[in-house]
Amino acid sequence: MNIVSVLQIIWSLSAFGLVVLVLLHSPKGDGIGGIGGQAQLFTSAKSAETTLNRITWGLCIVFMGLTVILSAGWLTPKL
Repeated sequence: MNIVSVLQIIWSLSAFGLVVLVLLHSPKGDGIGGIGGQAQLFTSAKSAETTLNRITWGLCIVFMGLTVILSAGWLTPKL
């Protein structure tokens, strides 16, 4: 198993993790419910949401970085 295979596995796991974490986020907008005046104007920031945001951003950086590295072909040997 070479370094490219290991990075591809990490890349795949980070993609799956991003999908799961994005689905776990609470919705920010009120959508149609905001028209009827049921929207909350002030909400408190919860520590769970903050932690979820930090993990999501971290996985996003890992995913995008590995996407650039793997797609550029910097790790493949030149023949």
